[in-house]
Amino acid sequence: MNERLFDGKGEIYAQFRPSYPPALFDFLRDNGVLNPSSDAADIGAGTGIFTRLLASHVRSVLAVEPNDDMRREGMRLCPGNVRFVSGSAESAGLPDASLDLVTAAQAFHWFDRDAFRTECRRILRPGGWVLLVWNQRDENSPLIRALADLNRKFCPRFKGFSSGGNYDVDGFFQGRFRQASFPNDSQCTEEAFIGRCLSSSYAPGSDDLPYRQALSGLFRRSCQEGVLSYPYVTVCFFGRLSDLEADAIL
Repeated sequence: MNERLFDGKGEIYAQFRPSYPPALFDFLRDNGVLNPSSDAADIGAGTGIFTRLLASHVRSVLAVEPNDDMRREGMRLCPGNVRFVSGSAESAGLPDASLDLVTAAQAFHWFDRDAFRTECRRILRPGGWVLLVWNQRDENSPLIRALADLNRKFCPRFKGFSSGGNYDVDGFFQGRFRQASFPNDSQCTEEAFIGRCLSSSYAPGSDDLPYRQALSGLFRRSCQEGVLSYPYVTVCFFGRLSDLEADAIL
């Protein structure tokens, strides 16, 4: 099952995954998606990297995460207006019509799209928003192409990066959504670069010496003065799923 793919990765995920740019939250606030009086649910919250930022812009956040290891780490790190619950995108276990916003950051590609849409419609209040967010790698970057080649060699489960670009966002929103993107390059030390790679669902355990050595070699070939720029763009897609509200966002 998908939720087991991150067993044992909670600590390294929380420490080394990239954050999200302030410009994203400014944009969402200016477009009415974020409101200090809103109640939100962050689905597939992981260790709460996005959840913690979201929490500073809304009244409360229910962080729904099925993986025990990730959820424990999130509970340790998140502020008081966040409550973690065990649940899934398809069955969040939240009350009907109780939320103004549902978010999924770096998670939608794991979901059953139709079941998640149905669940969003159940738990959102009329006019509520759905927000999907990814930190996408620049797959035209020589670094990212070299990393993909390395992953194919050392990671049997690697099938390509989860960029967020091919997950039928249009079909999920049924064509009624907006999108925006923001630069979000991450400056990495060698430890951070290796940790980021090891946090991936397809990566072997942190004690896999050949993979670590290969990552170290790639870092040293690519860095400048001990720092590597990992190319990211943060992309977001947002809309309303209510049939009555569908045309209001356009």
